[in-house]
Amino acid sequence: MSAILVLVDIQNAIDDPVWGNRGQHDAEANCAKLLAHWREQGNPIVHIRHDSMDPKSPYAPEQPGNEFKAEVRPLEHEPVVEKRTNNAFIGTDLMQVLEEYQTSDLVVCGVLLENSVESTVRMAGNLGFMVYLASDCTASIERTDANGKKWSAEDVHALTLAILDGEYAKVVSSDALMTDPASNTLQ
Repeated sequence: MSAILVLVDIQNAIDDPVWGNRGQHDAEANCAKLLAHWREQGNPIVHIRHDSMDPKSPYAPEQPGNEFKAEVRPLEHEPVVEKRTNNAFIGTDLMQVLEEYQTSDLVVCGVLLENSVESTVRMAGNLGFMVYLASDCTASIERTDANGKKWSAEDVHALTLAILDGEYAKVVSSDALMTDPASNTLQ
């Protein structure tokens, strides 16, 4: 069985100005290409949707931001796992959905890298999955630390990928996932 493509929180809410300065503006387009490739290959796909419990959040179910972005909208037969925390495994049926596919290989992409994507990747790695993190299919936002220093979205993105690579996931580009002959199990 091929790796399962897991798309995390790729919803209209990510475009809300509340998030501030965002980087990696081509992340969704890259996700769409990877998703199209996975569909063409007939490989399994799981969509994660964040349903915030905060009614004012752009991710709240009653908000327009809760909808999936058009370029990665799930097809009718593709499972959608609804989550309410930053981790797609907590309080959801994701583990049961993944077990149905009988593979331990996951390809993860989505937003925000340093939030729900990171939390989900770490948990998947801890649960024994082989996780491939599609670096160009993730996005980060500018962050300010406790000392008041601003970290650009590009710095947050690069550091988060560096932290996850090796310990929790293998960080790779979407092109490598779609074309690398050495990764036939991912195609």
